[in-house]
Amino acid sequence: MSKVKPAPLSPETVIGGYRIVHKVAAGGFGVVYLAIDPEGQQVAIKEYLPASLVSRAPGELLPQVATEKLSLYRLGLKSFFEEGRSLAQISHPSVVSVLNFFRENETVYMVMNYLKGASLQDFIITAREQKQQKVFRESTIRSLFDEILRGLRIVHQHKMLHLDIKPANIFITDDNRSVLIDFGAAREVLSKEGNFSRPMYTPGFAAPEMYRRDAAMGPWTDIYAIGACVYACMQGYSPNEAPQRLEKDRLTTALARLRGVYSDNLIEVVEWTMALDPLSRPQSVFALQKELSREGERRYTKLSMAEKIRMQFDTMVSDTKKNVTGVVGIKK
Repeated sequence: MSKVKPAPLSPETVIGGYRIVHKVAAGGFGVVYLAIDPEGQQVAIKEYLPASLVSRAPGELLPQVATEKLSLYRLGLKSFFEEGRSLAQISHPSVVSVLNFFRENETVYMVMNYLKGASLQDFIITAREQKQQKVFRESTIRSLFDEILRGLRIVHQHKMLHLDIKPANIFITDDNRSVLIDFGAAREVLSKEGNFSRPMYTPGFAAPEMYRRDAAMGPWTDIYAIGACVYACMQGYSPNEAPQRLEKDRLTTALARLRGVYSDNLIEVVEWTMALDPLSRPQSVFALQKELSREGERRYTKLSMAEKIRMQFDTMVSDTKKNVTGVVGIKK
C-alpha cells in the first residue's frame, strides 16, 4: 500500500504574512501555492514538504516527521533554505526570482514571482500532436536556449547547480520570457544521503553521473540536461535514459534521422552536450553558448539512400530482437 501524501495547506491559511489561495503543483519534495502578499500582489510560495519523509493531515500546519527520519529531513531543510538564500542573490530574467524565504511551522517557505504561461513540456506536447516534420524551428530552439543559458551561466557563477533541468522546469511566460524554475538542491542532497526506493532524477534528462553516489557533478551535469532538452525540442520526446545509453547508445542513430531537417551544427551540439563521459562535454556554459551562436556555419546534410536503407535495416533488426526477447521471456 502506497504512503498517503502529506496534505497541502488549506486555502486562506496565513504564513509569514502571505495568504494561501490554492495549491498550484506538488512534487516529491514540496508543494507550490498561489498566494497573496501583504500588498495584495500574487506570488508563488514553495513549501519544503518531502512526501517520503513527512505526513500531515488536512487542516494541519506542522509536518509530522518520524524520529528515524528527522536527521534526513533536517538535512534537506538546510539545503532548501540555503538554495533560497542563494537564489535570492540572483537577479536575471531567465532565473526564477526568489523574493523572500522564511522558516515557519518547522519547515521552510520560498516566496517567488508568480509566473503566467506554460512549460516548455506543454509546448512540446502541443507541437508533437501537429505531426509536422519539425517539432520546433531551429531558430526558435536557438533563441530559447540562448536565453536559458544566459540565466544558467549566472547560476553557475554563483557556485550553484540546477540539477533538474527538463522541459517541465523551463517556463515560457505570457510575455515570451524563458525562465528556469524548480531547482533541485534539496532533492539531490536527500537522494545522496537517503536510502530511497524510487529514483530522484528525471529519466532521459539526468546525466549518467547522477545515477552514481560517488560521482562528481558540476556545470557539465546541467549541460547534459540542456542537450537533452534540445533533443526533446527536435524529436518531440525525451532521449533514452543514461543507463540504457550505457548499455547500447542509439543517440547518434536517432539524431541522424534529423539530418537535413536540422543543421549539422545543431545535431553536433546535442551529441557534444550529451556525451556519456562528463569530460567529453562542454565544461562551461560559455563554451556551449559560443557553439550555439554559430549561426553562419549551418549546413544541412541529407541522408544518402544507402544510409536510409541501412538505418531502416538496423531498426528492423532491433525490433526483431525485441520480439524474440519477449517470446523467450514468456516461455519458461
